[in-house]
Amino acid sequence: KIDTRLWSSKARNLSPYVPGEQPQHNNLCKLNTNENPFPPSPKVGEAIAKVLEQQASDLRLYPAPESDDLRAALAKAYHLDTNQVFVGNGSDEVLALVFASFFMKERPLLAPDISYSFYPVYAQTFGVDLVQIALEEDFSIDPDAYRQPCSGIIIANPNAPTGLLLSLADIRKLASEHTNAVIVIDEAYIDFAQIKEGDVDAQVSAVSLINEYDNILVTQTFSKSRSLAGLRVGMAFGNASLIEALTRMKNSFNSFPLDKLAQAGATASVLDADYFEQMRQQVIDLRQSLTAELTALDYNVLPSHANFVFARPKEGNASAVASALREQGIIVRHFNKPRINEYLRITVGTAEQNQRLIDALKALQADAEVATI
Repeated sequence: KIDTRLWSSKARNLSPYVPGEQPQHNNLCKLNTNENPFPPSPKVGEAIAKVLEQQASDLRLYPAPESDDLRAALAKAYHLDTNQVFVGNGSDEVLALVFASFFMKERPLLAPDISYSFYPVYAQTFGVDLVQIALEEDFSIDPDAYRQPCSGIIIANPNAPTGLLLSLADIRKLASEHTNAVIVIDEAYIDFAQIKEGDVDAQVSAVSLINEYDNILVTQTFSKSRSLAGLRVGMAFGNASLIEALTRMKNSFNSFPLDKLAQAGATASVLDADYFEQMRQQVIDLRQSLTAELTALDYNVLPSHANFVFARPKEGNASAVASALREQGIIVRHFNKPRINEYLRITVGTAEQNQRLIDALKALQADAEVATI
């Protein structure tokens, strides 16, 4: 038993976030943590190798504290000024700084009741009063339900684990109705969102709103669409005053968050726009195929805009299905929580991984049919 006598009361009372399982298994089909099935741009490895080969002696020196080259590359890619861009050690660190910078106030923070499970952990860690607003029966977000005094609103968009997308019109509504609160849109999966207007992709990222609303802050990550979960790079976009608050908080906590290798690799990823677009579209296409296959097996699949699908087996026996898949080396995510315990969150894998999953589910259904004869 762990001796907690020397712990602070804060450490003793925390309920830490539990990350997705990283199991060790031969021939594992890992579809539980929303990692990208494809490798990052080859230019990422080249940039890191260049640092190691040509500038290895520079590793004795601290990295650029504000990640200037990376922020400049992001600013250019997103059509922003550099002072509207912040980067940190993964979007989780960025979100922690967001909570500390904007939500430690007398008024509560509002968030959906079914969303990224780290939000309640941050709230507990920083002593933020979190009020969770229930999703609608179809798991959508009703902006009108957020009409109450608050210090801020945080919404994952697309939401996790549902994959549903909140429209820019609804985000505008939230920002307009809460001018004295920070509206944080956590866009970890936004690059997989795709809405067509005619033959043209419609704008879905709230980054397009930050020059219009000084209270909108958008967080994103390199972990999903850029296949760099192992590099730990996240970013935030917003009005310069919001970015300055994050920078002050960072420099009071961890003034050198990104090492030289992470900065070089992430910058190379941003600059390789063609590769990014090709891989992003491949995941979208695979998601559509996986959705169709699951629907054909009588699964209820929510319309996902992420690199995962949220699907309910016809019998609602998600826990049993997850256990049966595990026995075959296929790992998916099951949340044993009210309202969503009959659903599975399934990461979009390669075509081969997705087919292995579908074949396994077909076999399970066939076995169940035989058992009822």
